[in-house]
Amino acid sequence: MIRSLAAGGLLLPGCLSEMLQGATGGVENPLAPKAPHFPAKAKRVIFMFMTGGVSHVDTFDPKPVLNASHGKPKNAKSFYKGADWKFQRYGKSGIEVSDLFPHMGSVVDDLCVIRSMKNINGDHFGATIGIHTGSATFNRPSIGSWVSYGLGTENQNMPSFVVIAPQLPYAGGQVWGSDFLPVLHQGTRIIPGPEPISNMKRRAATPELQTTELQLTEYFNRNHLATRETDSNLAARVKSFETAFGMQKEAPEAFDLSKESEATLKEYGLERGSTKGFAWQCLAARRLAERGVRFVELIDGGTSIDNNWDAHAYMPVYNRLAPNVDRPIAALIRDLKSRGMLDDTIVVWTTEFGRTPTVPDPSAEGRGHHSAVYSTWLAGGGFAGGKVYGESDDLGEQVARDAVTVHDLQATILNQLGFDHTRLTYRHAGRDYRLTDVHGTVMKGLLA
Repeated sequence: MIRSLAAGGLLLPGCLSEMLQGATGGVENPLAPKAPHFPAKAKRVIFMFMTGGVSHVDTFDPKPVLNASHGKPKNAKSFYKGADWKFQRYGKSGIEVSDLFPHMGSVVDDLCVIRSMKNINGDHFGATIGIHTGSATFNRPSIGSWVSYGLGTENQNMPSFVVIAPQLPYAGGQVWGSDFLPVLHQGTRIIPGPEPISNMKRRAATPELQTTELQLTEYFNRNHLATRETDSNLAARVKSFETAFGMQKEAPEAFDLSKESEATLKEYGLERGSTKGFAWQCLAARRLAERGVRFVELIDGGTSIDNNWDAHAYMPVYNRLAPNVDRPIAALIRDLKSRGMLDDTIVVWTTEFGRTPTVPDPSAEGRGHHSAVYSTWLAGGGFAGGKVYGESDDLGEQVARDAVTVHDLQATILNQLGFDHTRLTYRHAGRDYRLTDVHGTVMKGLLA
């Protein structure tokens, strides 16, 4: 092979020299750390998405008037349905939280609760991609991809955008897709289990042999790329191989929770050795955030209404779903805070929409989709803790004050990361695109 390379006109000493040096070839690293537009309050995001549409009037938006109207007709075809759970005041702020989430209630002084969210679509697919991409109808890059594109990553051995999703949500992989952004910015999906990332084990017999093989491959990749410098997909593909090699060294350790103390595992409600439940996702998210991953998304639930928050027929299913997420989310907030990470980490809890405060029959036990108003909360990253922002009307049907659209939420998150959302753009198909399309306002009232 060496003789054929030399006979083919390659300068063997130069070849070996480039291989040994890593053969950077002057190609720009698309994941190199980048400075934002202005000094940032936060440098990473943990985005928790509850699939199915969590009922706002049963969780974070108490409605005494609705409860008093339970069973009364709104019109000939619908009746009011009160909350199935009571609410309690928590913390110094006295914010009311449903009995479904007592652990989240215990950290409510760190939460900025929005009771006036609006989505741009009322079906699962459109609402899910709407809150993630800013569009309910067209393929667009996910918010995690935009953050990766804007900031790069602090750890070149790990992806900049990681999604922990035991099941596929509505809209599938489009939720974490990069669309027209370079493919390296799309989310890397992790499936909890014995091997969260497939093919992490080295196939070569020795590390030295693998290094030699990869250096030779890199040499040819760089020379191939040198004649195609405008091909961003090719450059991203070359970089993806480098990231994959780095992940062999760092990813197994990042997902090895065996080194966590008994006290930490107990706080999250995670049994030692278990890789199941939202507790594993939350603790893995903290470990990824510590290791420089820019955007971590945790998805709870898939497309089966028996395993997500889409309670059309039976609201008491929340009695099973809520304990799975309540304790570990509160533990994540406390854990980040104790490590000094909450100040520069934005934690988001959201869903695609809420549930209707009315039902077609007074005996109905479920609720329908409701995108006109619902609840979301944020913590850390310069957001105001112990605060309620916005308000729905007395019946939880419409926004009464200070509406927050999905584009407003996206613009405000980007603002805390140091970006003017109108300037974080990418040229595609002859025009500049951005996460917030032509919408979005930074909601100053959410900020500390």
